[in-house]
Amino acid sequence: MAVRHFLSLLDLSTEELRHLIQRAMQMKVQQREGTPHASLAGKTLAMIFEKSSTRTRVSFEVGMQQLGGHALFLSPKDTQLGRGEPIEDSARVLSRMVDAVMIRTFEHEKVERFAAYSRVPVINGLTDLEHPCQLLADMQTWFELRGDIAGRTVVWVGDGNNMCHSYIHAAERLGFELRITCPEGYDPDPLILASGGRSVHMVRDPMEAADGAHLIVTDVWASMGQEQEQSARRRAFGDYVVTSELMARAAPDALFMHCLPAHREEEVSTEVLEGPQSVVWDEAENRLHAQKALLEFLLAWDTQRLPES
Repeated sequence: MAVRHFLSLLDLSTEELRHLIQRAMQMKVQQREGTPHASLAGKTLAMIFEKSSTRTRVSFEVGMQQLGGHALFLSPKDTQLGRGEPIEDSARVLSRMVDAVMIRTFEHEKVERFAAYSRVPVINGLTDLEHPCQLLADMQTWFELRGDIAGRTVVWVGDGNNMCHSYIHAAERLGFELRITCPEGYDPDPLILASGGRSVHMVRDPMEAADGAHLIVTDVWASMGQEQEQSARRRAFGDYVVTSELMARAAPDALFMHCLPAHREEEVSTEVLEGPQSVVWDEAENRLHAQKALLEFLLAWDTQRLPES
């Protein structure tokens, strides 16, 4: 059986995605109740970081420990990757020593090349194109608090970045409407946007986009690697701030999410971030539980069995 990778949310079918969300919720309860769930005892995850991280590193490392396995942190300065070894060679070597590999890097093409030569599952911990692990956590958070997201309206406010791309994929898989509101020149990738079909709409006016929405989501204006564009982006995104006024246009029980770290008083006001509609802390915690479910799923698939729900 072929190895399963998780480079994009589209690598999961709708049924598999829903299974992972439910399994993540179950694991969260097990962890809080102190119920052992060491389904990956003896397994090892290699974590390759070319971009800095707090949530991704801690959630994967702690997650493997809770599942009975072990995680190895690898930075470019500590490996041959940082000294020019071809990605294909690193993939061949590492995948003979570990049971799974997580990569957080810039170019999406790097994780694709690594996966093509890996004997074990490869996980996209973030690239400039997509951030599928964050979407697992976001969707878990929604399902926990509001139930099924099918038929609901989600609004993406800000840059058409990797998070926006993964929200487009989530809309495809889970059947919600996605409204994207961003200034011209900062639209999502046109091919990814087109793949969303009728589920995805561009709405330039953020207040109009927020009307009746059930979930409002945003991210920083300048992602890692775009710091030199900070001044220009601050000018361009001045009207794309999630404020209490914008949240008031949404449904009364609307939620607010942000993948963090947040820049208060830039893409979101402190009032909203710290307010009653914000679920960013639950969302951050759920990186741990969602990724545990993902690791279990990928490694269970690798041994031709599915974990019990």
